[in-house]
Amino acid sequence: MSGRGLLMWDEAVTKYDFGDGHPMDPVRLALTMGLVRAYGLDRAVDVVAAKPAGDSTLRLVHREDYVAAVRAASVDPRAADQAYGLGTMDDPAFVGIHEASALIAGQSVGAAEAVWRGEAAHAVNFAGGLHHAMPGSASGFCIYNDASLAIARLLELGAERVAYVDVDVHHGDGVQATFWDDPRVLTVSLHEHPRSLFPGTGWPEETGSPEAAEGSAVNLPLPAGTGDSGWLRAFHAVVPELLAEFRPQVLVTQHGADTHFEDPLAHLAVSLDAQRMVQASCHELAHEYVDGGRWVALGGGGYAIVDVVPRSWTHLVGIAGHAPVEPESVIPSSWRDEVYARTRGVAPGRMTDGREPVWREWEEGYDPADRVDQAVLATRRAVFPLRGLLA
Repeated sequence: MSGRGLLMWDEAVTKYDFGDGHPMDPVRLALTMGLVRAYGLDRAVDVVAAKPAGDSTLRLVHREDYVAAVRAASVDPRAADQAYGLGTMDDPAFVGIHEASALIAGQSVGAAEAVWRGEAAHAVNFAGGLHHAMPGSASGFCIYNDASLAIARLLELGAERVAYVDVDVHHGDGVQATFWDDPRVLTVSLHEHPRSLFPGTGWPEETGSPEAAEGSAVNLPLPAGTGDSGWLRAFHAVVPELLAEFRPQVLVTQHGADTHFEDPLAHLAVSLDAQRMVQASCHELAHEYVDGGRWVALGGGGYAIVDVVPRSWTHLVGIAGHAPVEPESVIPSSWRDEVYARTRGVAPGRMTDGREPVWREWEEGYDPADRVDQAVLATRRAVFPLRGLLA
């Protein structure tokens, strides 16, 4: 197995564009790749492009009639069928919507194939992580669910245990729904509480199909306002034990940057520094608990498109490429110039928010007055006994 990481990239992924004023601005992808290049990380990893996902691949997850509806809207956006979630405010149709969505999906599927075949230990597709798309409908800025497609391809290739860990601020509902009945896939989602954020799902009691896969879905909804210490405590109180028990053959992670305190669409208060720490933890967990360290890392949400997203995902690429970026490093002026040219905005100066997050390990004790501790305990009580673990 190659020790180098892979970065899946094709400039055409920036054509995934819902139009002016939509939060999912593709400039965030272009700026991330620009920052990756500014730090020379495109020389620390192998930058490759995969083919768009074809119909046979898309049908591993998505219904044939839905794919046909996306194709129709791709030719004529006026034909978008809202019964499939297309042509809505969240998911406006545009010319080429099928081609752009299939290309992003293809990068995640290609990353999964490369990692499974031993061509690389780690692979990143920061354009991916579109975790809300359902088998038969678009949802939440997501047309094709590349994360689910990558996992489905791994299963098709012979994987028997795939773990999916989602730290986006929104619940990874589409991936959970896709594999609700499949005990070969463990889905873990840490997200803002469904009472206060889309999509309104992801309660601790959602633990997988009682008939076929009870205990295969894990949900940890966190109260609005949760910051670094609570977010890190919650992650470490749930994820490592589950991975140690499940022993996946591949780890797929989703790193939406919208947990950040500057994100305009959500209400957590996590710093870039804590996001980087969780990325590093996922890397370490892959090496500790996964066959061959196989790790596929995806992007996701994130709508602070200059200050947060490019820095967060550049850290992710550096970690996956075993060339981590020093948080205190001064961001190259070439990238700051690119930010101004593309957005007329002012770029951040360093790869840190200046935080040094600390957290208490779960073993140090439960605080019944702490809302994060209450959330963690609810999740552990709901699912840990189903997996033979102590709550």
